[in-house]
Amino acid sequence: MSPSLKQEAATEIVAELRRAGFQAYLVGGCVRDLVMGRLPKDYDVATEATPSEVCRLFPESLTVGAQFGVLVVPRPEGNVEVATFRSDGRYDDGRHPVEVRYSKTAQEDVRRRDFTINGLLLDPLAVPQGGIAAGLRDYVGGLADIHAGLIRTIGDPVERFREDHLRMMRAVRFAARFKFEIDPSAVAAIRRLAPQIAGVSRERVRDEIIKILTEGQARRGFELLDETGLLAIVLPEVKAMQGVAQPPEFHPEGDVWTHTMMMLEGLPSPAPALTAQDAGPRLPPLEAEGSTRPPLTPTLALGVLLHDVGKPPTFTVRERIRFDNHVEVGAKMAEDICQRLRLPSRETERVVELVRHHLRFKDFPRMRRSTQLRFLRLDGFEEHLELHRLDCLSSHRHLENYEMARRLLAETPPQVIKPSPLLGGDDLIAEGYPPGPLFKQILRTVEDAQLEGKIKSREEALQLVTEQFPGNRR
Repeated sequence: MSPSLKQEAATEIVAELRRAGFQAYLVGGCVRDLVMGRLPKDYDVATEATPSEVCRLFPESLTVGAQFGVLVVPRPEGNVEVATFRSDGRYDDGRHPVEVRYSKTAQEDVRRRDFTINGLLLDPLAVPQGGIAAGLRDYVGGLADIHAGLIRTIGDPVERFREDHLRMMRAVRFAARFKFEIDPSAVAAIRRLAPQIAGVSRERVRDEIIKILTEGQARRGFELLDETGLLAIVLPEVKAMQGVAQPPEFHPEGDVWTHTMMMLEGLPSPAPALTAQDAGPRLPPLEAEGSTRPPLTPTLALGVLLHDVGKPPTFTVRERIRFDNHVEVGAKMAEDICQRLRLPSRETERVVELVRHHLRFKDFPRMRRSTQLRFLRLDGFEEHLELHRLDCLSSHRHLENYEMARRLLAETPPQVIKPSPLLGGDDLIAEGYPPGPLFKQILRTVEDAQLEGKIKSREEALQLVTEQFPGNRR
């Protein structure tokens, strides 16, 4: 759906609340994005109407968060969250208030929110006549902080971060995403409270890590996580990369941390932020001819972040710096990290495979064609290819193997990369071969010959089997 249609749906909800005699505004991130010239993905509404009053106006409302004064009004254009003005009592669990008190004033409502840039209100009914400035309500200095490029909490930062510990990571994410600075008092509060992030649910931490990795400024995001002390708590295995030297002949850029940060900086750009001129259906940007760069996904970003995670525990110095077996060690560590973060199993498998196979490209020119084609048909090979490209550009900068693999992938039809089998187990049984472990070896030999173009028919496959495995028949 076009973002403009979502805005229209939210505006109509505000209008309906107004017609019923209630105050109502757009609030939060959607207002921030509109002020910054971006079209929001989602729209939230704040109102003095209580949840029961909202339900009377919108009987289809979903009441999942009603105990906190939050309802969801479903619309074909996209769901709209409607929250009652409130002030929160104390927080005992680092996320939820113990008590919620409804308020009649928008000023009191915004003062419970996290950051000034997210505390802006907008009267969308005033926008058509006077523009965004006419409808803007700013009680916390959010507009000035947007212009100053500053992430600042509403009120005391220690209090705000104690209310919801995840706000510490959100501060980092917003600063990275918008290329803003974090207010020094907020930085000091995060450093003081960083250990508290360990008490936040792993799913919420995971979501913030993925957003930092995929919103376009991953390197700065991770450098800020490190500077604020959060990295050592949420991803100590990544923190351990710092100061781990690498052979300068292969890695002139420096230690494992520097190499990984350079790779994060080179990640594919996410879809550009929409602007007011982009309302309506959009086509993806055209890539250069022959380009195989995949879209930025959580698995690619995590694969890049963790591809060398096995180096710190395998670091040794003999005749030179070595990381013996760091790929397998790293694959197991990546699996443990993804499971700790509650990443879905399919995505975990992809990340682990990216780590496990990232060094195979160095042998690509020496592989048999059958081995090359099997490599190319790995699930999500485009992400393996992109990780290798970033790995090269962030170290020795030699792309010959990348180009060779990219050309082979582009020039080879899918049915050649993964052809239909010429033989199966039933064929071998019919030829007198007893079922057993040998079947796998025979069928692998047949597929190798097929991939290398040596055989093309069932008859040729059977002849190959009888020639190479003559003594195994009944």
